[in-house]
Amino acid sequence: MSELCATVTEVRVLDAYRLELTFSDGVRGIVDLSRRIVGRGGVFRPLEDPEFFRQVRVDPELGSIVWPNEADFCPDLLYRWVLGEPVPRWEWQAVEGGAGTAPVV
Repeated sequence: MSELCATVTEVRVLDAYRLELTFSDGVRGIVDLSRRIVGRGGVFRPLEDPEFFRQVRVDPELGSIVWPNEADFCPDLLYRWVLGEPVPRWEWQAVEGGAGTAPVV
């Protein structure tokens, strides 16, 4: 069975909220998660602490990055963010909380 979308295979912490990600198709790039973490609260609140943020790892089962508190990001969104591609409206609504919520890009 072939892979439907690229998954995260490597992660490297660069600095405050910035990660270098490598995907299963060989794409590598940097993503700044500051606007997706800072001020969001909930499961993302612990990630505001730089020491906690550095505990990110790749979960091969999910094909994405995760933290000890089980916070994670969809690998499809990470891939698009790394490539600088727009995220379709239906996709950001599902991630950001539904209709009427502005995307965080």
